[in-house]
Amino acid sequence: MDRIVLISTGGTLEKSYSEQAGGVHNSASKVEQYLGQLRLPEVTIETIRLMNKDSLEMTDGDRQCILAAVRQHEIGAKGIVITHGTDTLVETGKVRAAGLPTLSIPIVLTGAMTPLGFEGSDGLQNLTESLLAARLLPAGVYLVIHSQVFPIHDVYKDRELARFRRLSSAPPPPASA
Repeated sequence: MDRIVLISTGGTLEKSYSEQAGGVHNSASKVEQYLGQLRLPEVTIETIRLMNKDSLEMTDGDRQCILAAVRQHEIGAKGIVITHGTDTLVETGKVRAAGLPTLSIPIVLTGAMTPLGFEGSDGLQNLTESLLAARLLPAGVYLVIHSQVFPIHDVYKDRELARFRRLSSAPPPPASA
């Protein structure tokens, strides 16, 4: 039986609508509710609710807290999945990679453009794909989103297209006048 550690940090994936506040906010983790809907034979998921923040509010201290949680829970795990907001996910992934130079398991970061439970959400797809990737990928730090796998050092968020792309495929910078 494979053991996957899922570290929940918030982000859009975990946002809920609040009528009182009139918008979406990170209030309570809901990822376990969605894990209960998945068929996951031969795998146990250990969920760690570390924080529930929008990634734009993440601090260097928060990133160090995530790194400490990975170090604490990696022993005996087949892989680790970290749910995270997409705006600063790559920065957090790079802290993981720098802080864990000798990884023996895959560390997979994922998030969503639309919260779990909202119509058209990509959250459940990304979560499911990340759980599989954490069992199959070699040791390293990755972003798994929208049916794609990116090494964390070769990815960026293309805000104009609202998707992630490889740095190696980035368009050239505009020519100077």
